[in-house]
Amino acid sequence: MKVRDYECDLQGVVNNSNYQRYMEHTRHEYLETLGENFGAMHEKGIDAFISRVDIRFKHSLRSGDRFRSCLNLWKEGPKLVFNQDIYRLPDGVLAASGRVESVVVENGKLTRGEYFDRLIANK
Repeated sequence: MKVRDYECDLQGVVNNSNYQRYMEHTRHEYLETLGENFGAMHEKGIDAFISRVDIRFKHSLRSGDRFRSCLNLWKEGPKLVFNQDIYRLPDGVLAASGRVESVVVENGKLTRGEYFDRLIANK
């Protein structure tokens, strides 16, 4: 991806909230590689919610910088945990590192994450 001018603050660096947006976009793209998307899930009565986000900011991105957003995931009890890193390109400098926890609600009830089990099994 590429940093856009409007994502930067007065200091000329990416505003911290945008790193969370980059990570969210990465999770959405990953979900689509599994043949699923949030709209289709919602239509089936399944909603994934973020329950916790922890982002460590390491090196500021600036307007025009290109970057790669990566993720790893695993189950932890009922949660799906994403370890996400954003690297500036082409030098590979770590810009931000995050841990994002997600839970699933089916038909209005919190689950033990069975949907995640089925989804991950298909990858």
